Amino acid sequence: MKFLGKFFLTVLLLLVLSLVVIYVLLQTQWGAGWFSRYVSDKTAWHLSLSKIEHNFSSPSHIILDNFSFGHDGQPAAVVAKRVDLGLALLQFSDPLNFGSIELRDGIVNLANLTPGDNLPFQAGRLQLNNMRIDSPDTPLPLSALQVNGGIMPWKPTAKSMLGSDAQFQMSAADMTLNNVSGANILIQGSVTQGRMLFSNVGADLARGSMTGSAERDAQGNWLIRQLRLNDIRLQTTQSLTDFLRPIQALPSVTINRLDMTDARLQGPDWAVTDLDLTLKNVTWQGDDWRSDDGSLSLNASNFINGRFELNDPILNLNLSPQGIALTQFSSRWANGVIRADGSWSRSDKRLTLNNLAVAGLEYTLPETWRDRWQATLPGWLDTLEIKRLTSNRNLIIDINPAFPFQMTSLDGSGENLLLARQHQWGIWSGKLSLNAAEATFNRADLRHPSLSLNADDRQIQVTELSAFSGNGLLEGSASVGQQPDRPVALTLKGQAVPASVLQNWGWPALPASGPSNFQLQLNASLKAGAPLKSSANGSLSLRTDTQQIQQQMQAGEVR
Repeated sequence: MKFLGKFFLTVLLLLVLSLVVIYVLLQTQWGAGWFSRYVSDKTAWHLSLSKIEHNFSSPSHIILDNFSFGHDGQPAAVVAKRVDLGLALLQFSDPLNFGSIELRDGIVNLANLTPGDNLPFQAGRLQLNNMRIDSPDTPLPLSALQVNGGIMPWKPTAKSMLGSDAQFQMSAADMTLNNVSGANILIQGSVTQGRMLFSNVGADLARGSMTGSAERDAQGNWLIRQLRLNDIRLQTTQSLTDFLRPIQALPSVTINRLDMTDARLQGPDWAVTDLDLTLKNVTWQGDDWRSDDGSLSLNASNFINGRFELNDPILNLNLSPQGIALTQFSSRWANGVIRADGSWSRSDKRLTLNNLAVAGLEYTLPETWRDRWQATLPGWLDTLEIKRLTSNRNLIIDINPAFPFQMTSLDGSGENLLLARQHQWGIWSGKLSLNAAEATFNRADLRHPSLSLNADDRQIQVTELSAFSGNGLLEGSASVGQQPDRPVALTLKGQAVPASVLQNWGWPALPASGPSNFQLQLNASLKAGAPLKSSANGSLSLRTDTQQIQQQMQAGEVR
């Protein structure tokens, strides 16, 4: 019995001695190297360590120095100067499930993992200290520097480093999340079965600040509970369309409340300065939106998009499932002022302006305005109606060399004007009266030109057409059919007007000069895409003090 006792005691002492030797050797450089080679040879992962440390003052912690770990054939996915592994009883059944893991002074680059793989570690808590994180291929691409924070519990999956059910909190000196860059970031939130909740987000963004809360579901739909942007100064190389495209590319974005204060945004051909904006209860989905009891209020110093510029715009909208109520729009534009209110109906894509007022404009029409007038309107605008139009002291200029014109101190009024129907511009119904102090049409000067018209589904009837030319008076009337051929009938009478006035407007040169009286009857077609001249037929009777001329026009030629 004594022999057996001594034998087992000796075996036990040898076993303890062996464990002590192994314990000591593992904490040497040789031991760290042997352990690294063993893991690299026996698994599909490569491991590199410079030292393994353990201290009985913290018996449940193992320290790894100069840690490098990654999948075979790939660069290291995790590199850290120091890793603190907290041991737990669970490791008797799951050796790689630690109580805690702390990574310090290193890099986590998930792009170096092969597709479908995830890090084989788990922990009750992952702690990051001064780490860099790169995760470009996840649903929310992330790149961050000087990251400090924690994840509890940490159970990474092939699709998410955060895992499927965890709480997280982290800060970073610099971070780019889903292509949005910021500094001094703080993020708190949780993830549950693919649904990410950002309960508190704060950052310095584009020389301003951002605070908010949001969530993202597993399908990629975003809910912005609250977002506030202050003093943003953003410059981009993207056009306005490209700048907004990431929002349109998402499955949907719902905004409960967005506040923007004193923002300045600038792109290559667009800009907005001193923007204050509040947006509530709106959901974007692709190119469409929906809202229940939503609203938009904004004002800015300037808004520029290409050649279009608004100064001091103010806009207030109420949003509903039925459409938009435009409660206020006003702006300085082209050195004048424009004001409007009305509504847009979703069901029939009808924009109704109850009041539209323009005053003091100095506006040069774009060179392509005729093409735009004939072009099809976008899908969201089928019909445009102006209930009441007022115009005061406007200057309108067209520099088209084929037929330039200018109207000075243009005043006008209109009622129930239907200016678009079935996505096509026109004057489809309503009443309109215009008059100006002076006008020039293709180098023919006129004084006090005046025009009044009534339009319906059948035709546009010009009931009054008058102007002073030289020392005489021009008077006339006209009608334009609403059929696709756009038949035109014009009657124009001149009394003591220059005989050359008609030549400036397209009639062949007359062998007469000086004051004249004339009467013109003309029929033609304004069909889109067809020449006007070949459709013109009419007659002219002109008399001067010394001459009397009778001319007939057929197919644009005087015979």
